Amino acid sequence: DIVDALNALRNRYTYVFTTGGIGPTHDDITADAVAKAFRVPISHDPRAVDILKSFYREVGREATPARMRMARMPQGSKLIANPVSRAPGFHIGNVFVLAGVPKIMQAMLEEVAPLLRGGIAMGTITVAVHIAEGDLGVPLSQIQARYDTVGIGSYPFETGTGFGANIVLRSRDPEKLSQAEREVRQMINELTAAGKSNVR
Repeated sequence: DIVDALNALRNRYTYVFTTGGIGPTHDDITADAVAKAFRVPISHDPRAVDILKSFYREVGREATPARMRMARMPQGSKLIANPVSRAPGFHIGNVFVLAGVPKIMQAMLEEVAPLLRGGIAMGTITVAVHIAEGDLGVPLSQIQARYDTVGIGSYPFETGTGFGANIVLRSRDPEKLSQAEREVRQMINELTAAGKSNVR
């Protein structure tokens, strides 16, 4: 499943990130799956071996075979430094393989960030409204039909006075995003004037 997912995603997206599955136990199979996806062998990377052996000497622990599993990398990988617990991640092609522990993953991601080429930023606007989704459905879909470069989603919530929704607009086109937001706010004003609001 991991191999199939990687091969599908790495051909569709600029970057693919995995988190977890690169630890010392038998169920840590991400590195093996990445090697299979890229059709390359996997073995102990001498650079990773040196990092781990040095670390375990420093902390007075044995570099057991289980711990040294974390030095196994697909052939052709580049290491991703791990400033927290030293066991490196790696990247190969456009796939970046990070640890699953949140603190370690974040530190690795900060190491990776300078390697990434940024695109056009995605703008996001959230408009909270105290109108039930049933009343928003038709007019909101009409707005969506006019803006093919703006994604509009409705996420319901309930309050003491009734139902409402967070309307989330996303686009890489700031002008269209702003226009769509204006239409959403106008729709809300019209529905409120028609008595659809749950706020009294």
